[in-house]
Amino acid sequence: MSTTTTTGSATSAASSASSAITQTGTTALTSLTSNFNDFLTMLMTQLQHQDPTQPMDASQFTSELVQFSSVEQQIATNTNLTQLITLTQASQIEQSSDMIGKKATVSSSQLVLQNGSAQVNFTTPSATPVVVSVYNSAGTQIQSSSFTSNAGANTWTWDGKAANGVTQPDGAYKVAVSSVGSDGSTSAVSYTVTGTVTSVQNNDGTVTLQMGGLSVPFSSVQSVDG
Repeated sequence: MSTTTTTGSATSAASSASSAITQTGTTALTSLTSNFNDFLTMLMTQLQHQDPTQPMDASQFTSELVQFSSVEQQIATNTNLTQLITLTQASQIEQSSDMIGKKATVSSSQLVLQNGSAQVNFTTPSATPVVVSVYNSAGTQIQSSSFTSNAGANTWTWDGKAANGVTQPDGAYKVAVSSVGSDGSTSAVSYTVTGTVTSVQNNDGTVTLQMGGLSVPFSSVQSVDG
């Protein structure tokens, strides 16, 4: 199930997420409660039909009471955990709905081309030769840029054009950033990408942000402008 949230319908999405999680938790709780009731019935039946001349051993009875208490605690824990997850999920949707229309920097292996522009951010400890490569959905490299980075934070912006000058359609593209050593060897550089949040989605209880053609989990957000 997938629902898209805009600024005016965050409450609806939160309710949908809460419902999905509650249903899952209720199913688990129902199963656990059923086992608990079965256990209780068996224990009471055992007590009712025991031989008065040979009553249940005290250590055995104590052991079964411990099991009884353990199941009861599991039911309480399950209920509280479901409530906690529901509240957390609703809070994430409310927070993410405020991001719609804003620039967000996220951790992703793909950059997002929106209105002919995409941004990659990375940091190098010192000025060093780097290469930023862009690949299409087929894994073919369509653009590459070599330059010397600044010591510290760096930003590379792609205008959406391939190496042959053809403008590419908006969407998600695989990107790689590498530093180049004096011997020509390369090593991967960690990076983030920046794009405009266009919607919030709830996919079976998992909150994701849609940035044009790129979908990322809420947990991948590093910062939001404005």
